[in-house]
Amino acid sequence: MTGNPQPSHRSISRSRWSMVTQHAIAAPQDPRSALVELCMHYWYPVYAYVRRCGHAPDIAQDITRSFLQNLFVHFRDDAAALAQARFRAYLLARLNAFLAEDWRRTPDGEMASELQHAPNNLELRYQRDNIQSHSPEAAYQYSFALEMLSRATHRLRAEARQTGHLPMYEALHKFLAVEPVAGQYEELARELGRRPLALVVALKRLRQRLRELIGEELADTISSSDELDAEMKVLHSILREKAR
Repeated sequence: MTGNPQPSHRSISRSRWSMVTQHAIAAPQDPRSALVELCMHYWYPVYAYVRRCGHAPDIAQDITRSFLQNLFVHFRDDAAALAQARFRAYLLARLNAFLAEDWRRTPDGEMASELQHAPNNLELRYQRDNIQSHSPEAAYQYSFALEMLSRATHRLRAEARQTGHLPMYEALHKFLAVEPVAGQYEELARELGRRPLALVVALKRLRQRLRELIGEELADTISSSDELDAEMKVLHSILREKAR
């Protein structure tokens, strides 16, 4: 993850989070659907935070679901906070406020259909990512960064499949963040029937495209292009700290 992908100002102005912040008070567009989509993408960091607060898996899922329902119903009450916050920070601030209240209360209104079924791999990911070694806030920040990276990587794989390059992707994806050791290019080239130089070029392109996709995912959580560099630096810092 090097370089600074720069989504266009237009793409950021149409990001899900910018739609929420621009139309939270009163507007012809209903920003709730954009907020629902964003929150459903980042269910995992909320769950990880709640788990690190000491709640069992089933209870953590219930709390996460109740929190998101509460957020969907009352987000217009946060118009002032929405206008000044990035999605990552806003979500954590609202989660802390929710947990400080009586989260056992039944959420207002009918449960959003999107919340009827939680993602089925939350606890598996929580254990696999060794989230239990973090403080609650560090768990949230790290799992948020992992979720963003995961979304970008899944999109990269889907693009490789659509363009007929899935075998090349499968051979090279483990080197997206680390350099191959001596001899690995040659070994993979023999397996794929390609020249080693072709793999070097392909890996360079995959890394570049991954950076672009990460930038797009990140842009969806901010409302101004001025915030992009700062959020990218935070993302890099979180992942570097964990890699030590």
